[in-house]
Amino acid sequence: MYIASPAPSSPTPPYVQLSRWLAVGSLVALIVLGLTWELWLSPLRPGGSWLALKVLPLCLPIAGLLKNKMYTYRWVSLVVWLYFIEGVVRGWGDRAPGNYLALLEVVLCLSLFGACLLHVRVRQRSVAASAGATPATSATAS
Repeated sequence: MYIASPAPSSPTPPYVQLSRWLAVGSLVALIVLGLTWELWLSPLRPGGSWLALKVLPLCLPIAGLLKNKMYTYRWVSLVVWLYFIEGVVRGWGDRAPGNYLALLEVVLCLSLFGACLLHVRVRQRSVAASAGATPATSATAS
């Protein structure tokens, strides 16, 4: 009995993997930064603050990013702007070391946004390129 092997999938562009790991790394770094910032490095109140709970929404997309879910990359690229705004406001208004941590948050947010943007663009272009090479286009040429 012959069992057909699945058709080979199209090779993943190298930028997809790079952007995926940059996005996951930036997201994990934002989570770690948020926790250490609000609990130990520069909390609003001595001994830590409840503001550390702000990282909980950042924990939700980790699985989607690791599974390459396009929808997750899209909504993370929108949600990250809330953390960017917090970083800008606290970078301008807090004293050291809080303002330096806020500027680091801004950099990580921009990195996460750029990685999500690159990931979505490259994947959409690869899908469009593979759709353009389908037999349906060659049938219309004859």
